[in-house]
Amino acid sequence: MAASNPRSIAQFNYSLRTRQRAERALRCSPFRRELFLAMQNRSVPLAEIEGASGLRLGYCKRSLPELLIENQLLWLIQVGMLRREVDGQGITDSFRLTPLGRWMIDKYSNDGKFPQATLWERIYNAWQYWARLPI
Repeated sequence: MAASNPRSIAQFNYSLRTRQRAERALRCSPFRRELFLAMQNRSVPLAEIEGASGLRLGYCKRSLPELLIENQLLWLIQVGMLRREVDGQGITDSFRLTPLGRWMIDKYSNDGKFPQATLWERIYNAWQYWARLPI
């Protein structure tokens, strides 16, 4: 798949609310930019992200257990940032960026890291995460 540019998001007609929700979830996630840059080029298995491996590769801000990572990745799937890889036998434990995710990462490609989420954004994201509301 060719690299996307920030203007290519228009072809998918994502609503402003969808883009805002995805950006908020990204900024509130426990993951660093390096994880999403890796996901642009290949699928990243859960085992690479968890524990000491994720910390060593710069994917996580701190060492995290598998269950927490999987829940956070599933949330990023729900908001449209990621997709789960599928092989001939079904769903795998690997993840990749969606077109919305690629656009979001491209948007911050010149910055060294994602902008810090405000307290309000963290509260709102946590509320949506726990309630799983498609707002």
